Amino acid sequence: MPETLEQVISQFKIAPKPLRLQLLLEYSKKVPPLPDGLQEHNEKMERVDECQTPFFLSTEFLSEDKVVFHFDAPPEAPTTRGFAGILSEGLSGLTPEAILAVPDDFYTTMGLAEVISPLRLRGMSAIMRRLKRQIREHTSEA
Repeated sequence: MPETLEQVISQFKIAPKPLRLQLLLEYSKKVPPLPDGLQEHNEKMERVDECQTPFFLSTEFLSEDKVVFHFDAPPEAPTTRGFAGILSEGLSGLTPEAILAVPDDFYTTMGLAEVISPLRLRGMSAIMRRLKRQIREHTSEA
């Protein structure tokens, strides 16, 4: 597990159950604004249809060993947006290999299943799969 993501996971593990949802909502505020050119959800932004709310992502390769993610989820979907904040903080700037090594269901170790619905959890898993697919497609083309 990458150190940056492990730090986030540790916060959730030690938080009492009632505070985990609040912590997730705090991460919803950590989603960076979309850069110019992505606000229109053009072909660079991919929709994750499995999510209950409109969720878009884009994977940007700053170099062959540095990946940055861009996410867009409405403010009225704070749990999904919170997961985007976790991914942004825990994975952005890492190598493709480090990201691909993260289990798709890493969030289960955070105790999120106790505070959010199974439908939201499936959406989180779909987001991870989509990110990894974009990385694999890019690295196979390179």
